[in-house]
Amino acid sequence: MEIESSTQEPLYSSPSFTIRGSHSDNFLRSVSNKEPPFTDAPCIPPRLSTTSLSLNPLFSPPSTPPHRHLSSSTPSKLHDLHTTHRCISSVLKKDGQILSIASSSGLVYTGSQGNVVRIWKLPEFAECGQLKTKACMAVALEVSNDKIYAAYADCKIRVWRRSWDGIIKHVRIATIPNTGSYVRSYITGGKDKMMKHMGPISSLAINVSYDILYSASLDRTVKVWRLSDFKCIETIQGHPEPINDIAVADDGVLYTASDDAAVRVWRRNFCNGDLPHSLTVTLPAKCSPVKTLALTVDGGVLYGGCTDGYVQYWLKGWFTGQLQYGGALPGHTHAVMCLASVTNYIVSGSADGTSRIWIREQDGRHVCIGVLQGHRGPIRCVAAFPERVSDDSEEGCTVCTGSVDGVLKVWRVRSISQIRDSSHNASEYFELP
Repeated sequence: MEIESSTQEPLYSSPSFTIRGSHSDNFLRSVSNKEPPFTDAPCIPPRLSTTSLSLNPLFSPPSTPPHRHLSSSTPSKLHDLHTTHRCISSVLKKDGQILSIASSSGLVYTGSQGNVVRIWKLPEFAECGQLKTKACMAVALEVSNDKIYAAYADCKIRVWRRSWDGIIKHVRIATIPNTGSYVRSYITGGKDKMMKHMGPISSLAINVSYDILYSASLDRTVKVWRLSDFKCIETIQGHPEPINDIAVADDGVLYTASDDAAVRVWRRNFCNGDLPHSLTVTLPAKCSPVKTLALTVDGGVLYGGCTDGYVQYWLKGWFTGQLQYGGALPGHTHAVMCLASVTNYIVSGSADGTSRIWIREQDGRHVCIGVLQGHRGPIRCVAAFPERVSDDSEEGCTVCTGSVDGVLKVWRVRSISQIRDSSHNASEYFELP
């Protein structure tokens, strides 16, 4: 049983729910200057004014963004595309910034600066419960097999079990790492005495096949937890810079994104008991720190949101299985802070206060079908899940966006088939040259 304490261990000076960089009052696009910028791109996305955004999180100083290899068709029907989505709910609670979102089995969980994780029921999006702790700032959420995992600013992970006995019940069953085992391991000088993260946790991911939980941290490591006893079985020295996000594919491949402007790919080797995870390849992200990752359902496309406002993506070869750089999706004027992928939709949330919805065509091209506007601060987290929007079995999706303005919004997006006829002249239609 956990013994809560009102005192917290000292954290890194830069919390996991902000973009690290120089002090600035505005949210400005930034890039690394490790390489000279590209000069042969036909276009770059328009810039929005930054004078209206004046919240406190920190961002890098302004600089000229690098061009990307993109092509776009003639702009014409942007107004028609904007009518393909609508906001169906907007909720403001006294919880501070919305930091994390997870969804499962018709329920949506949202974490914030407060000590409450709120539970919402779909499709009416009505609050139906709360998960309370003494710890604050639920910076990451993950749901799997009726268990809810929440990472807090005290570098610990709380676990709840969900039951459906007539009504929805949540019972807390563990804290990772357990305080007693952590102290005993430290005193005895065991190899697991550093089982606890030394910096704020930034992301969680679950490998269902291997029954393990990954936690990434600003301390530049990824820890591997065995779910049967919640024991730390490995520490991956992931990057030379803080790790911002992780993603796990169905085949067990682990992806890590970092401020070192790279995505690293890891595979688990069962023949090596001490360090089973080995680095297989490093994917450069055009000299821009990578803040967030998303995988398609089949694992065929990996997306990375960067601080320069672009969403980079890599394609898995059907024969070799190796990831190759596919291109970049422009449009955001500030850092991309979160991504979500469902069916053929890609949703990105940015520090510019907007979310963009993309459709991935069968030929690999991406169409931006709408821009979700309404938040008054950077969008910190997004979640998306499929939904039938009419009686003729057409598929759409529901999108939840959480912002540092403390507002949680729910959006309904029209089906792909309804949009396809009107998107051939879309103002943002991108493909590789």
